[in-house]
Amino acid sequence: MFKHYTMNQVVLPLDLEIKLQENDIAYVVNDVVENIPDEAFINFLRDTGCPAYHPRMMMKIILCAYTQTVFSGRKIEGLLRDSVRMMWLAQGYEPSYRTINRFRVHPEVKELLRQCFVQFRCQLVQEKLIDEEAIFIDGTKIEANANKFTFVWRKSIEKYSAQLVEKSNQMYDELLEKEIIPEINRESSDELSAKEIKTIIKKLDEKIEDFDKRIEESDVNERKKLRSERKAPKQYRKRFKDFLERKQKYQYDMKIFGERNSYSKTDHDATFMRMKDDYMKNGQLKAGYNVQLATEGQYALAYDVFPNPTDTRTFIPFLDTIEKKFFALPEYIVADAGYGSEQNYEDVLNQRKRTPLITYNQYRNEKKKKNDAFNLSNWNYNEMNDSFTCPNDKTLAFRYLSKRKDKYGFTRSFKVYECEDCSGCPLRSLCTKAKAESNRKIYYNVKWEQQKEYIKEQLSKKETGEIYGKRKIDVEPVFGFLKANLRFTRMSVRGKEKVENELGFAFMAVNLRKFAAQTFNLPMDIENKPTKNGSNHHFLMFGTTFHLFLASYVPAS
Repeated sequence: MFKHYTMNQVVLPLDLEIKLQENDIAYVVNDVVENIPDEAFINFLRDTGCPAYHPRMMMKIILCAYTQTVFSGRKIEGLLRDSVRMMWLAQGYEPSYRTINRFRVHPEVKELLRQCFVQFRCQLVQEKLIDEEAIFIDGTKIEANANKFTFVWRKSIEKYSAQLVEKSNQMYDELLEKEIIPEINRESSDELSAKEIKTIIKKLDEKIEDFDKRIEESDVNERKKLRSERKAPKQYRKRFKDFLERKQKYQYDMKIFGERNSYSKTDHDATFMRMKDDYMKNGQLKAGYNVQLATEGQYALAYDVFPNPTDTRTFIPFLDTIEKKFFALPEYIVADAGYGSEQNYEDVLNQRKRTPLITYNQYRNEKKKKNDAFNLSNWNYNEMNDSFTCPNDKTLAFRYLSKRKDKYGFTRSFKVYECEDCSGCPLRSLCTKAKAESNRKIYYNVKWEQQKEYIKEQLSKKETGEIYGKRKIDVEPVFGFLKANLRFTRMSVRGKEKVENELGFAFMAVNLRKFAAQTFNLPMDIENKPTKNGSNHHFLMFGTTFHLFLASYVPAS
């Protein structure tokens, strides 16, 4: 005997919500988006044209798709026809992949995502899932949606541009020497500008038109001579047109570079950088973005995207982003040695009045050099005379102050100490690599040394040392969940603004998956929590900012 089965009758229930499991993540997604204030959607309203899909519905289906490791617009469109949870969230609507892609890169969606993160953090604090003692900052590189062979290098453009300047100046001098065109007014004798090259082309056109006119008016014997004389201006005109086109291209390239050293032709905001997943083991560079993340309790609380591959220069702008868009900074700011620099320490301590728990590059190596007699930290310092004493009992007295400004404009001050006499020293080869006639010099950065001592003191304390010890187990799992569990390893969109939106969806999907799994295991008081139609398959958690449905981890469909 078989159970009744026929394709020719309507099957109840028609309410798709009943088909969902009681811990389905769709309830969490629905509740998060439903509690976004109505005012946030005002900018999506249009007075003309066909009525648009409601942005609440669009937010729900995209967030839900990202929690199920689906990032392609076409695949999200397919889920709307196949997935029960997506059908329920969309309430029967089936927007096309074009509509989905246009919505998730819409500039106003960035504000919706920002409000989601701010409210989500408030809810975590309210539920005591996190405290506001510290934030943990780290970065990762995610590959851009660009071909790996579309690179443009700054050094190459600068090299070709310099060659172009040299050739154009040389050819202009030839024109004047051969008296083909008269001299033009130049802004600088070093380089011909694009405007000046256009003027040269115009004068060459006039010269060629004059030859054409003379050829038409001359007899057969003279025409051959005039045509021969016309060849040179035509060749020069062709070369200068090529110069103009190349010069405008190089200027456009330099504008795209900004402060970067490379960019991709298919995604101008992406920079070529080294990725951890180097399968060929050849150090190949790929177009990507440096993603900065602030976490607490393994929840993503704030994020930003930067084009430069090093973390040191992203630290201060990222803190500015957190304060401006997300939340006030807590007392402790925790990060690894990649963020340790004099400029960053000064910003946190003096500008933001916070405590940095950030190591520096030589933090671990300095512990190994305690027995190194030639390490400056092991030399005797005479505070009264402001001098050091080397292992050979020679005095290194203070000579002068030196200031160095890096290419980004930050100035460091150094006190320069010089040995009284290094000649004939038996330890010279071990102490310095200076020339034979020179004495050893020490460049001592007082502020940097004070900052390092402060960091050592903070990390040696029990309370702050324990906070720093949480760094690896707080921020790294978020990146691991993003890349390993959600399989989000490559962008689906191009351009920094669009990438920021997509990362917002991805990190919020990570948060929702973790929140659903964590809260479902907490004890629940289901009394006084009425549900739809008297069913008890989803429970509300009331918070001060918005409500979240309890749901467990849902594997990707």
